[in-house]
Amino acid sequence: MTRHSLLQDVRTLGSYPTDEEAGHVLDTVLGVLGSQLTGTERCELAAILPVRARAALVAPVPRTEPVPAPAFVDTVARSLDTSRTGARWDASCVLTALADLVGPEATDRLLAQLPRGYALLFGRADLLPAA
Repeated sequence: MTRHSLLQDVRTLGSYPTDEEAGHVLDTVLGVLGSQLTGTERCELAAILPVRARAALVAPVPRTEPVPAPAFVDTVARSLDTSRTGARWDASCVLTALADLVGPEATDRLLAQLPRGYALLFGRADLLPAA
């Protein structure tokens, strides 16, 4: 996939008025996500992404422990200078486009590395496994 295709997916999902706005949101959310991922999942995701998106993902140093989803959204909100509701929308648009790009198996691996609560941001139900 090209950056333009990914950008258009994000722009459509988020109803962003310009490519520039969609690109800023895409790069910001990928950067915050990149700080949450380590190891194989980070490398596999980076290999799939277009070059500029890959750079945004791998630029931040990974945290030793990923933060809960609400803290992820708060970080996006601060980075984009928007409300928590706006940041949740922005993160969901990017992460849903990302899940569509990488497919269900890779998305499952990403979600397995993140704390519970991220599934909704990826456009998935956050269900508990049967006991």
